Amino acid sequence: MSAWVQTLKELSEASGVPGQEQEVRELMRSYLQPFTDEVRTDNLGSIVGRKTGKAGGPKIMLMGHMDEVGFMVTRVTKKGFIVFQTLGGWLPHVLLAQRVMIQTRKGSIIGVIGSKPPHVSSQSDRAKVTEITDMYIDIGADNEEHAKELGVRPGDAIVPICPFTVMANERMYMGKAFDNRGGCLTAVELLRRLHGADHPNIVFAGATVQEEVGLRGARTSATMIEPDIFIALETGMALDTPGLDDSPHLPEIKCGGGPAIALYDHSLVPNPKLRDLLFDTAEEAGIPCQYGAAPGTSTDGGAAHLVASGIPSITIAIPARYIHSHAAILHHDDVEYTVNLLAAVVKKLDQKMVDWIKS
Repeated sequence: MSAWVQTLKELSEASGVPGQEQEVRELMRSYLQPFTDEVRTDNLGSIVGRKTGKAGGPKIMLMGHMDEVGFMVTRVTKKGFIVFQTLGGWLPHVLLAQRVMIQTRKGSIIGVIGSKPPHVSSQSDRAKVTEITDMYIDIGADNEEHAKELGVRPGDAIVPICPFTVMANERMYMGKAFDNRGGCLTAVELLRRLHGADHPNIVFAGATVQEEVGLRGARTSATMIEPDIFIALETGMALDTPGLDDSPHLPEIKCGGGPAIALYDHSLVPNPKLRDLLFDTAEEAGIPCQYGAAPGTSTDGGAAHLVASGIPSITIAIPARYIHSHAAILHHDDVEYTVNLLAAVVKKLDQKMVDWIKS
């Protein structure tokens, strides 16, 4: 297993639902420190490493986000079952019978998401998707007091369970939280690639908090750094699975096809000169890339580009299948392509180029 695949494994298996990203943050701190002059955090917990290529050069900020979609304990029933709140976007289709881990003050507890059995449901109810509000988590507690003795209380984080797996096709990886630990990995590997290399700017790279619940850490961290350029490092939807790959209304985004450059999302219409710089650099360097519009999603670029008087911003994403579920899949080559492209772009972002992008 290569060094960066080991890093992805550690990031994927770490726990970090929105607002409780501390385990991921400490991993990121350990990864960022060897390649940066300074590591800072904002008051929400986003973490940023600074690498100076040219003192006084433009500030280029590239950020993944640490948080993963998860859940929070809201109540314990008299029979000891856990009522929960989603943190981030979940479809109910992917939840039933999935294992989860509740992080309590006394340690972690394993549970399973359950609902009323179909065997005692009416025929019409069986045909419906079970609402999340009709689900609960079973930790095997005897009653409410027993669950409390085990340490469970409202506010505890609940994290999906999925061990990181190298698949039979050894260039494909499966794990939880690739959205957006893939972006965290990209930030780390970009700094590793730039270590000892010349670049005409000051690079700030790291990861934000609370992206999945409103792009919150992007706003505070961009306010702290005040960058000239902001690039959101995402893990986005691959659209190469049955029922999607032949749709004329969807972009062709496949695993192994290179990073996807966002043309539009609900929160951001990217700076067109920055967009063209990414496309032109990829073409010049022979790096495969893809593009797409996702009107139903929002990214950290959407918050960052509105900071102060405005920051030219764009989102670039590693394609992954089944994001916002317990188990996602991504392709080794897409990480390599993404880091290669970003390293080439960063080296072009001197003061003259940044002034042109802003003009």
